Parts: sequence; structure tokens; C-alpha cells
Amino acid sequence: MYKTQPNPQLTYTPSPPPSNPQSTIITRTRSHTREAGRMKSDLKFIAVVFVIVGVLDRTSVVNGGQFKGDYSKLSGIIIPGFASTQLRAWSILDCPYSPLDFNPLDLVWLDTTKCLSAMNCWLKCMMLDPYNQTDHPECKSRPDSGLSAITELDPGYITGPLSSVWKEWIKWCIEFGIEANAILAVPYDWRLSPSKLEERDLYFHKLKLTFETALKHRGGPSIVFAHSLGNNVFRYFLEWLKLEIAPKKYIQWLDDHIHAYFAVGSPLLGSVQTVEATLSGSTFGLPVPEGTARLMFNSFGSSLWMTPFSEYCQSENVYSKHFSTGRKKKHNIYHCDDLEYRLNYSGFPTNIINIEIPSVVEAYPSFGDELQANLSNMECGVPTQLSFNAREIADGTFFKAIEDYDPDSKRLLYQLDKLYHGDPVLNPLTPWERPPLKNIFCIYGVDSRTEVGYYFAPSGKPYPDNWIMTDVVYEFEGILFTRSGNLIEGNPGAASGDETVPYNSLSYCKNWLGPKVNITRTPQSEHDGEDVQVHTDVEHQIGADIIPNMTRSSRVKYITYYEDSESLPGQRTAVWEIDKANHRNIVRSPILMRELWLEMWHDIHPDKKSKFVTKAKRGPLRDEDCYWDYGKARCAWAEYCEYRYVFGDVHLGQSCRVKSSSADLLLKYV
Repeated sequence: MYKTQPNPQLTYTPSPPPSNPQSTIITRTRSHTREAGRMKSDLKFIAVVFVIVGVLDRTSVVNGGQFKGDYSKLSGIIIPGFASTQLRAWSILDCPYSPLDFNPLDLVWLDTTKCLSAMNCWLKCMMLDPYNQTDHPECKSRPDSGLSAITELDPGYITGPLSSVWKEWIKWCIEFGIEANAILAVPYDWRLSPSKLEERDLYFHKLKLTFETALKHRGGPSIVFAHSLGNNVFRYFLEWLKLEIAPKKYIQWLDDHIHAYFAVGSPLLGSVQTVEATLSGSTFGLPVPEGTARLMFNSFGSSLWMTPFSEYCQSENVYSKHFSTGRKKKHNIYHCDDLEYRLNYSGFPTNIINIEIPSVVEAYPSFGDELQANLSNMECGVPTQLSFNAREIADGTFFKAIEDYDPDSKRLLYQLDKLYHGDPVLNPLTPWERPPLKNIFCIYGVDSRTEVGYYFAPSGKPYPDNWIMTDVVYEFEGILFTRSGNLIEGNPGAASGDETVPYNSLSYCKNWLGPKVNITRTPQSEHDGEDVQVHTDVEHQIGADIIPNMTRSSRVKYITYYEDSESLPGQRTAVWEIDKANHRNIVRSPILMRELWLEMWHDIHPDKKSKFVTKAKRGPLRDEDCYWDYGKARCAWAEYCEYRYVFGDVHLGQSCRVKSSSADLLLKYV
């Protein structure tokens, strides 16, 4: 078995050594800090975070008992989200009227310089054929590989921080001494639909080999970190794997290769912003026209992967041709429960699209009686507003209704039918079931203003600018309101989403919890337990949200934990709701990183006393957590922090550092 070699930079000889080897590691780091001058104090906790990805193979003594802790086995596999992987040119393209050409391996996504100065060439390298998903005849792009492909999309002094995605995450790993072969990135071409990812790039075969290589290399299972669309990719991989492995060996393969799955910001029921990008374009913050952005976005097969869909409808087992010119009495892409027709909005807070149709030529009876009734009431030549819920978007009813007024509808209907409803492995536009993994942590932000609906009308301009957004519906603090400030009726949830994905989509993973759930609410910042609220064995009705009966201060940001380790023998499920965590920035959150590695520290500890890490207290764990209390004229958290000046400190807060004895604090999380 492969053994991890010690890093000479992290090998120290303390004198005298503390009695506790955990304290020895911390003290060694502190000794080296004094010798080196300004080495960052995060290294004090190198032993703790080593545990997460396994870079230690040592003998430790805890509470007087000796145990062998071989932590050199775990790996971390990162699956990035939509538009979070660099794309590089794989051809030579001469750009006329511009000194900037595209050569092999030149950065395409994201090179803002070429995007601005040679937009037509840049679009050739970005866009795909909407029907067969092939590259432009003059230019092709392919995803980059390795960790550098997901850290900064546009490296540079100014553009780098603006395009940073996983850089902070990787930086934490490097500062804590995690070895390079313990963290694996699996970038993919986020423009492609799931079936095309496998057909063109053999992506899922490569992902399977990545897990197997990590197991062979390090000797243990992997921890999966997926963000946003990366969760959809991972879900498809698990379904694809069923066709590659014998049914009797499927669960065993998962147990051998995957220790835990962290689903971060997962759009489990889709995101309504996908519909906005389909009709008016999403610029991703780039200075490009919305019409151009719409052309590019709708050429991607993945543009429909995060389309909102109903939680009450399942796909047919046998796929057939759904969009035919023949007349049908019923549109049978989905089999829906009675709740779909008894409740409004397909489980979403409101109708997702409200759009004005200029006039109607004929009805479309093949797309259901509801649409035919709506269209029959329209007066010739008089704009009429139609509303569409999540089911009607996912099954194509909405795109069929605007087919005569929008050229993109035909292409989108083709993609929807061919790449999603006709997918032989999985129709991704169906509700999730809990993956059969041992440990699942569903993590997302809440209580931010989030878009849940739109009003569109004809703009009078030619395609692709033929639609204009006239209003937006937001969810926030249990109410629905428009951009103009008007309150509207609907079914708002107990909380709001993370600015990108609605709350009902993020929180759908609560259905993976069992009938008895333990709920804990704590402040995000360091706390001594006074503001911790715990409710055990809370009744949970499957299919219904869990609303904790707990107090909340408007000045405090909380984390609410929903934990279940009893419903499924040998499996644990946890849901973390982090107040005000933004969808795009959550992977850079130090709060998330702290909770993540404390949970992993707890999991691998042989003397752990509970199923999940305790939340009773969160003391300072790094020097950055200590600060100066001007009211008491001393460092705050005197139990854990002390004033210790180091040359180069420019203010009192910098000189507040964690005490040597703070290593003992880690034992409180067992």
C-alpha cells in the first residue's frame, strides 16, 4: 500500500515536547512559526485538516489511550458547477481585423480580452450546433484539466479575484499541508448535455476511473464535493454506473469508493434563472449584449439541464416521441400525482413564466387541455398573457406555445426531447431520490432575495432581442413581491433561496430525512453555547418541509442543522441551512470550511461519542478567529486567545493569537 512521505518543511523537533502528541504537532508548528517569522498561523491546525483528506499516518494518544490513526487513505474529488471550468481552444483561428488570434491551448472561457476585442471569433469557439452539439467548423474548445481549471477562470491581477471559484478552497488545502494527490478535480465541458458528455468525452468512464484510481493510490474511499450543476452531473453518474456494474456489486462499489457526498447549492428541482437566460440571455457579468448571450446560451445542450420541473411528476419508463405533429388527447411525457393538479404552481411559489403572446394562429391540443383553453380565449391580434408553471416548462408546453413567435423554441424543443426526455440513462428533469451513499450532507444558503418568476412581453425588436422582461417576482422572508414592490399571492416557503436557486428546490433534500429528525440552530460565528437551540426527535412528514420552532435574532447569522442517522441503518443524512450564503460564493465560505473539516475530524475519530459532530460550542481555531476586545482592553476569548506580538503586526487584532493549549479544544468535537 502506498505510504505518505513526510514533508520536510513540516518536520520539526520541539523541545520539550508536550505530553499529548496532538499538542506536539501544534507546538511544532508554533516553534517553526517563531523561527520563520511570519509563516501563517493556519499551520497550527495542520493535523486537524490533514485528517480530512488523509495526509497523516501516525500514532496518537488521546485521553490516555493510544490508537493508530491511518489517515493517509481519503481523497477529495471536486465536481464544479455551471461555467466554472476553463475552456481552451483546440484549433487555429485567424481573427480578421484583430491582432488577437486563437491558437491551440489559448484560453477561451474565460478570456475577457478576446471576448471584448474579437467577439465574433470568441463566439465561434464558444457556441455549439444546437442540434448535434458539434463545434463550429472553424474553432473548437475543450475543457482544461487539473485543479488550475477550476480555481480562476480568467487569471490576472484584476480579473483573477473576480473570476475566482474554487481558489479559496484549494488555498485552504494547501495552507493546511494537504498533498496534491489527495485533491482531485474532475472538470467537464459544461456546455454539453449529460449524454453528450459521455458520447464525446467519455466523461463518466473517466470519472469512474478517477474514483478507482484514488482508491488504489491512497487505499481508501473519496469525499465528493459537488457545487450547483456539479450535483446534477454526479446524480447522472450514479445512474450511469448502474448500467456499468452488476446490480449485486453496485452498492458495494459505492461503499468502497465514496465515503461522503457534500451536495453544495444543489438545484434539486431546477433554477428559474435558466428560463430567464433562455428568453433574454445571461451575460455572466461580461460586457456583451444580452441578445448575443442568449444566442450562445441556447446553443448549449446544458441550457435545459437546470430547467425547473415539478416534484410531483415522474418520467415514463419507456421513452417515445413526445413532440409529434399528430393530434393527441393527452400529453404523456410525465406521470403526475394528484397533487400536481390539486396544488398550484407545481410546488414552486408561483408561476414561473407570465408572457404576452401577440396573437394566435392555431391551438396546440397535443400539449394539454389547459393550454388549449387558454389559447381559445385569446382575441385575434390582441396580446394575451399566459402563465406557465414548472411542469409546463419541463414538458415543453411553454416552448410549444411560443414556437410561432420565437425561432429558438424549435431548437429548444428538439434538445428537450432528444437530450433529456429521450435520454436512455435518466431523464434529469425528474425528482431526485436519496443516493444510496453512506453519508450525505446537503448544504445551501437561505434567506436571500431570490428570483422565482418573470413577466415577459414582445419588445418589438427582431430576434434575438424579441422579448423584454417587464417584471420579476422575488421570494424573501416568507412573502412574494415584484420588482416594482407589489405583493402578490402564491405559496412562499418558510425561507427564501440563495439568490440563484429557489428555496423549494434547494430544500428538496429534506425529503431524504426520516420521520425523526434532530434540529440544531447555532450562530455562525464563534460562540460559547448560550445561543444554541436543540430539538431532538422532531416529527417529519415525508414530502413536507420541516419548520423549526426556534427563536432568531435579526442581528445574528445562523446555521440550522437537520440530522438523521436512524432511519436508514448504516447511513447518515444531514441538511445544513446557512443564513445569507450566496450561491456562487458559498464554496469560498470559511464558515462552510470550518464545519466541513470538523465533521470529518469527528467522523474518523475512534473515540467519537455521537453520530454527528457536536455543535455545543465553537471556539477560535485559527489566529484569524482571535481579535482585540477594545471594551475590555484585551484579546477576546481569553480562554483560547492571547496577546502575542510578532514583528510585522500593524494593529492589536493581528497580535491576538491562539494559545498553545487550544489543541485540547479539538477533543470537544469528538
